[in-house]
Amino acid sequence: MLLIVGCSNNTNSSTVTKESSATKWYQDLSAQEFKSVIEDPEVFVLDVHTPEQPHIKGTDAVIPFDKLEVNLAKLPKDKNTKIALYCRSGSMSKEASEELITLGYTNINNLEGGANAWKNEGFPVEELVK
Repeated sequence: MLLIVGCSNNTNSSTVTKESSATKWYQDLSAQEFKSVIEDPEVFVLDVHTPEQPHIKGTDAVIPFDKLEVNLAKLPKDKNTKIALYCRSGSMSKEASEELITLGYTNINNLEGGANAWKNEGFPVEELVK
């Protein structure tokens, strides 16, 4: 009988995350890339910031990042629909991207830096009416 034992000090162990999974992931986009994506009328634009903020023109729905599952009726029924989402700074939308993946959505595009990055590029927002 031959027994072979091996050891390695390789520290490059990889962990599969929702973001890097081959079939389920989301993409972070710059403000310019996000603008190009949302020009397609087939894209579902989602604001997940709480409290409500001025919106990017063309936003289809406003759902708080932590209330997606209880608001499924407001989301596209087709889980392959391209969704472009944002919040104010990008942190809530990253959490929402992961939640959308958990809910079965497969084509998620996150505005990196959120509405702040959008405004810094000089792109307009629709102010809230009070």
